[in-house]
Order: sequence, then structure tokens, then C-alpha cells
Amino acid sequence: MQVDLNDIELAIEFVSSAYSFDNAAYLNSETGVIYYSGDAVDEELPDDIDKVSKYISIPSKRDLELGKPLVLSFVSKEMPDEIDNVYSMFRSHGAYSKFKSLLQSLEYVEKWYSYENAAVKNAITEWCKENSIECRTDI
Repeated sequence: MQVDLNDIELAIEFVSSAYSFDNAAYLNSETGVIYYSGDAVDEELPDDIDKVSKYISIPSKRDLELGKPLVLSFVSKEMPDEIDNVYSMFRSHGAYSKFKSLLQSLEYVEKWYSYENAAVKNAITEWCKENSIECRTDI
């Protein structure tokens, strides 16, 4: 079965866009179809969605360590003088907003997005391998 990497990425964004367990997405391992579940979704889930051998739960960014760990990795590599400042940001609400303001002030926005995009693609590719999914970018 082949699945478009971008479809997996969109599903991960969907799962990550709400509080834990408010949104979910499931990949049918036989057909490659992704099903979405959440308050804003009218789509009916298949009756056998709980069949673990057939449906794979799409992870969140947090599950793939694409949140705070990714930010800290970037800062330690690209902006090591700011690591204490960023740790402090992530101890309170609004951390990502503060982090993005810092990126703008230091003109690191493009570097961050490039780093984040590469990390997301890599994490999705690894997740696909772990779940025996052929992840394609040219479908």
C-alpha cells in the first residue's frame, strides 16, 4: 500500500490541532484511505475502526516529538546563546508565540521553518517505515 506523505502530514496536523484525544485520524492499512474523527468532522467512521490489524492510528506531533523537543534541538544547534531564554519560554503559556517572536527578532524564521519541515518529513518517513507503509511524495 502506498500513501502520499502530504496526506499523512495533513492528518498529523489535524490530530495535533486539538487537545489530546479531541481529534483522531486513522489510516486503513489495506486501502490507504485516512478517516478523520472530531467535533468539526461530519464523516462517519467505518464500523470496524477498532480493528487494530486494519487501521493505524495517526500520531500527533507530540507523539513524534515534533513540539518542544524539536524547538530545543533547533535552538541548541542554531542559536545556542538563546537556549536558557527558550527553556524559560517553555515554562509558561504562549511559548510558541514567544519563540516565534524571538525567531523574527533574530531573523531565524526561514531557518526554523526549513529545519521544522525537514524534521517533520523525516519523522513521517520513519513512522511509515515502522508501520510498514510505503510513503510516497510523487503520488
